[in-house]
Amino acid sequence: MEQECKLGRTQLLISDESLIGSVRANLRMGTLYCGAGERMARFAEAFDNQINTVALNIRSLETYWTSALTYAVARGHRVPGENQLQQLAESQRSWRDVITDIACAMPGVAIKVLPFEVYSGRPETQLSLLSGIDAPLRHARVRLNASFRLQDLRAHLLQATAKNLPEGEGRWRPFNAQHTAMLRENYADDLMWLTAGADGLAQLVEDPEQLVAGENLPQNELTRGRPHDKQDRRLAGSG
Repeated sequence: MEQECKLGRTQLLISDESLIGSVRANLRMGTLYCGAGERMARFAEAFDNQINTVALNIRSLETYWTSALTYAVARGHRVPGENQLQQLAESQRSWRDVITDIACAMPGVAIKVLPFEVYSGRPETQLSLLSGIDAPLRHARVRLNASFRLQDLRAHLLQATAKNLPEGEGRWRPFNAQHTAMLRENYADDLMWLTAGADGLAQLVEDPEQLVAGENLPQNELTRGRPHDKQDRRLAGSG
């Protein structure tokens, strides 16, 4: 940081997927970044408490755990069984807990949350929002580290492991309908908490490219008003 200051830099942005923990540790513990607070406290101390902002990408728990499991299986880990999937689906720890841990570990530091569903594949937008500068667009949309599809996993794995995967092609979906519903509900609760202000701990970063509705909303099939009054007043006829 001292070297950057001597060069006239006013901002330093550090980006690393493992700052709050690793995917491997999450799978081993069966929960979401349980050591995030302790790790970030050490980073704050290492940087002499000069960090002023932390940005966190969150993702739907269903797709996060699917991506994590695909990553693990592609690297030789066994295909998860029903018990492991059930444990992940029933875990009570969510992004809200991760954010709360970071906030407690780094008091006074602004926490900005950028959902994967909004900012995936848009690194230039994220860089611009975090730094306040116009980020370069060249090579910005190159996709890296995409998850293997089922057909890719089968071709990549030993036959003994590949036979435990479902048939078909496309994305691997290890969770059943019940598990998926549980994970989606937890993530929906996280987003509602963030939208409501996150108890003052974090800020949900809005998409700058999302159009904001004006005072007069467009008419559509879901808009009710005077033209429907006559229809609403009809009574059911006899017979």
